Amino acid sequence: MELFSGNYFLDFFMRYLHVLVGIAWIGLLYYFNLVQVPALATYGDEAKARNITLDKLARRALWWFRWAAIATLGTGLLITGQPDYWQNFLGEGSTAGIGHDAAISVGMLYGLTMAANVWMIIWKNQKIVLANAVNVLGGGQADPNAAAAGRRALLASRQNLIFSVSMLWFMVGSAHFYSGAYAEATPSQASTYVIIAVVIGAILQLNALGKLGGSAATNKLLWPYESHKNALITSGVLWLVLWLLSEFMLG
Repeated sequence: MELFSGNYFLDFFMRYLHVLVGIAWIGLLYYFNLVQVPALATYGDEAKARNITLDKLARRALWWFRWAAIATLGTGLLITGQPDYWQNFLGEGSTAGIGHDAAISVGMLYGLTMAANVWMIIWKNQKIVLANAVNVLGGGQADPNAAAAGRRALLASRQNLIFSVSMLWFMVGSAHFYSGAYAEATPSQASTYVIIAVVIGAILQLNALGKLGGSAATNKLLWPYESHKNALITSGVLWLVLWLLSEFMLG
């Protein structure tokens, strides 16, 4: 079969699957941040209704969310794990591909951080929230740790929302923009740009983890995460900064 011969399996089929499962992952990320969390905030004193929603709806959505993240990560690694994929950065390919390698590097590193957030922070803490909802619905006492766990998950989820705009920009742009628009970029310029983008992302990630002043709402540095609107604004600012930096550093 032609689809499974030559390079078509990795160059096309895996890319197709990567995009397909990526849509599921990022689509659910936007659902949680833009729909579910704001909706639950309007429940007011309807604690039972909120817990039912968490148990019956959020639990299912989180299952698809976390496994779509794994599928996106796995297919992406299969694509970029090909022996000649990084030949431009390694000095073995055309210099015209340096922009591509720089863009895909930033997109991948942001994507890897997002996948780590899903499994190591969001899901880890949401399990506590979901268990608490089931326990309370069954007549048990509320877990005093549930609120803090929910906030940790929320901060990481909104950080993923912030990363997602730039991550998608670089993933798509690696083939359709950066590979041609910055054909004259040197490996040194590209490497420096990737390092700066990673440092910016690392600072944001540490902030979302509460490492720059704690996770309490009184920490002013957490403004980007206190509402989905703030997160959307921050995502746009991050994209603008990274794009302008690429214009100055790679152009």
